[in-house]
Amino acid sequence: MIYLDYQATTPLAPEARDAMLRWLDGPEGTGFGNPHSAHRMGRQAAAAVELARDRVAALCPAGGQVIFTGSATEAINLAMRGSGSGRGSGSGRGSGSGGSIAVSAIEHAAVLDTAQALGNAHIIPVDEDGLTDPAAALPPDTRLIAVMQVNNEIGTIQPTLEWYRRAREMGALFLGDGVQAAGKMELAAADMIAISAHKLHGPKGIGALWVRDGVELHPQITGGGQEANLRSGTLSPALCAGFGAAAQLAQERMEQDAAHVEALWNRAQELFAGWTVNGSTLARWRGNLNIRRPGLDVARLMSDLRDIAFSAGSACASGSGRPSHVLRAIGLDDADAKSSIRLGFGRYTDIDNLESAAESIKRAAAQQG
Repeated sequence: MIYLDYQATTPLAPEARDAMLRWLDGPEGTGFGNPHSAHRMGRQAAAAVELARDRVAALCPAGGQVIFTGSATEAINLAMRGSGSGRGSGSGRGSGSGGSIAVSAIEHAAVLDTAQALGNAHIIPVDEDGLTDPAAALPPDTRLIAVMQVNNEIGTIQPTLEWYRRAREMGALFLGDGVQAAGKMELAAADMIAISAHKLHGPKGIGALWVRDGVELHPQITGGGQEANLRSGTLSPALCAGFGAAAQLAQERMEQDAAHVEALWNRAQELFAGWTVNGSTLARWRGNLNIRRPGLDVARLMSDLRDIAFSAGSACASGSGRPSHVLRAIGLDDADAKSSIRLGFGRYTDIDNLESAAESIKRAAAQQG
């Protein structure tokens, strides 16, 4: 199997797996303690959690705290719901002010659906390159702006620093979805940033919300208040340790990984000459190649190429039968959107495998006529 679906999930780094194993020890070991217990085993587990927290925080801007969650989706919900955004809330910056929620048209469903559920959602359009304009018109009562740093479907890099500055000017909070950016590039300033471990070679089942100092949130999962009274539930030391190890490795390898991805991108551009790239080729994370070919039957292509893992859109929408909302937002009609594929590559992608996969994809596409 040739794996080219890095936006859906990334291979677990061996270093992350090794970091997790100690905290999965069974009855004969000492690594299965509850990190919220006061005895020695609990304190050892708690120390592992805090080390992981520091390593994840090192990927984020200074002056904030990391709250572990079960996923980036949970982190986004804690940020949007916990900040009191939406109808019927209190007043004051960061204290639950109500008002409008401004989100880009190409946000992940976790942001779009939550904004719609909270009410007063305002959609920020994108241009044909998939980029937002920080000077776009916003409702005067905007209290939360959410713009992802790197788009998961087309890889475009948004001007999130400018959006953060715009939010401050309006007295609003800014939420950055950093899922596709964390560990690949510096995370831009924000009030809150959502991160997912399995998108940076860590384990599934754990995410984090970075919260700037001074930003007040209300818990969305109540109980024991284990995570700074913002998120209740027993933490998994194994998942935290794996997340932390993956974050540290990503920090150490950031330039090396980026150079490798750049080389893969350049070769992929040559291999798919004649195909059309969806979204900007300049303001883009190079590990995301979203391309289209007129008349391509993507479902048939995927069926014919079962030994290559790639995507017809975002992993969260695959199988829905609906055209990608991201591709429609950049102006593609349904036919063009449905003739698009996404190839994602990164740290463990071998250029020989990329070339082999590309030849197979082009051969199968040509056989369609």
